[in-house]
Amino acid sequence: MENLNSYLIVSAVLFSIGTIGVLTRKNVIVMFMCVELMLNAVNLTFIAYSRYLGNLDGQIFVFFIMTVAAAEAAVGLALIIAFFNNKESVDVADANLMKW
Repeated sequence: MENLNSYLIVSAVLFSIGTIGVLTRKNVIVMFMCVELMLNAVNLTFIAYSRYLGNLDGQIFVFFIMTVAAAEAAVGLALIIAFFNNKESVDVADANLMKW
């Protein structure tokens, strides 16, 4: 069996890259991809612990997380497209200009 620490280190690096991307970028699409990267890092952690402990609980959690991520991607991309059609931009600074 592979070393659990190596999977956790890769997962922590991926999560850190995603967090830095969300905090530093202004493009909504890049921020959206960074959130997906963070979700995949959590999935890797669940799979690593599931394999290490020898049960399927982590893999079941990953299935539900992937389902929620797919729904988030569909709704999030629809909102981004609507925002772009309205403002001709995907910059976060333009989001506060939206009025009801």
